[in-house]
Amino acid sequence: MSSSPNNVGISILLYIIGIMLVLMAVLIVLKGLGVLTTLPNYVIWALLLLSVGMGILGGLRSSQRR
Repeated sequence: MSSSPNNVGISILLYIIGIMLVLMAVLIVLKGLGVLTTLPNYVIWALLLLSVGMGILGGLRSSQRR
């Protein structure tokens, strides 16, 4: 049974948002503990692109299992 494209899009979006929330929580904890004092812009962009890529792959993978 194949999923409708609308469900796949929502699944991908939810995966992206979930991964971004986890990454932001880790960054906030590390900044609060004093491990990270400054964070360069390229690291933030790399984390953003990583979360988008992982979200797309996770959403597509979950839609294939249904």
